[in-house]
Amino acid sequence: MKATVWIGKQGCTGAIVDEIRMQLKTRPAVKIKWLRSCEIDPDDVARRAGARLFQVRGRTMILGARSPKP
Repeated sequence: MKATVWIGKQGCTGAIVDEIRMQLKTRPAVKIKWLRSCEIDPDDVARRAGARLFQVRGRTMILGARSPKP
């Protein structure tokens, strides 16, 4: 799986969160990478995007859509 979202030196902006939400509507998972020069909290990104954090390795995370509540 290739990264479809890159977070740059400006960090996780509202536009990035909107892009993650849009991609999760059409994909089961989104792979996100970020630069070494910015500090990202994967849990915070997942919370802001309304997604579920599947995995974090180094500077790469995979988010998936939250399953509907029963």
